[in-house]
Amino acid sequence: MSLNSQILTPPVQAASIPSSSHSTPTGKKYTYRQEYELFLRATHLPAVNAGPFVPQNIYKPHTNSDRKRYVEEVSLEGPLYFAMDSPSEYGIPLTDALHSRTKRLVDREKPVFEGRGPSVSIRLEWPGYRQWTRQIPTKDFRSPPGPITMAKLAKNIAKCVQRFIDENKDRNLEEPSNLRWKVGLRVNEVRHISGSGAQEREQSTHLAETITF
Repeated sequence: MSLNSQILTPPVQAASIPSSSHSTPTGKKYTYRQEYELFLRATHLPAVNAGPFVPQNIYKPHTNSDRKRYVEEVSLEGPLYFAMDSPSEYGIPLTDALHSRTKRLVDREKPVFEGRGPSVSIRLEWPGYRQWTRQIPTKDFRSPPGPITMAKLAKNIAKCVQRFIDENKDRNLEEPSNLRWKVGLRVNEVRHISGSGAQEREQSTHLAETITF
């Protein structure tokens, strides 16, 4: 049997999420609060056969200077949503992304991170484990280099999640933690839903998993 999805209650007057299989409008900027609301509301996106969302925390600065730089004065781009066709849903199984099975991925050849630096940081805050980050490239290896595509981004994120699981599968959960989030234990599928730009060079991830008994 599979665990049912857990749904978070969206905040009042939250920023809207896309009603179609597309990411947020290109070039539109968001405040930290709007981005945070989109971050929370991603749990409402339709995902066929997805299990409970892995709880993730959005970036929170620890100093006054960082708060001013990354919260009060920041202008953020909208999240990237991994939308799928046939059936229409959100979220790509990471096993499919790892093996480049992206035929159903909407806008799979769409370039992302245009005009950005050479890399972005992928951050995971999996319950029971220490914060985990890795850098992924924003450019391909063509000459001259160009921005990576949505399909390549999905694969790079999948590699990060797989590495996180491999590095932590033999580690004990930190206390207090729920055993259900132990990586490497009864996890059948991990699905990547969206990426949210908490900082200019950092992506916070939304993950859902399917756990079978």
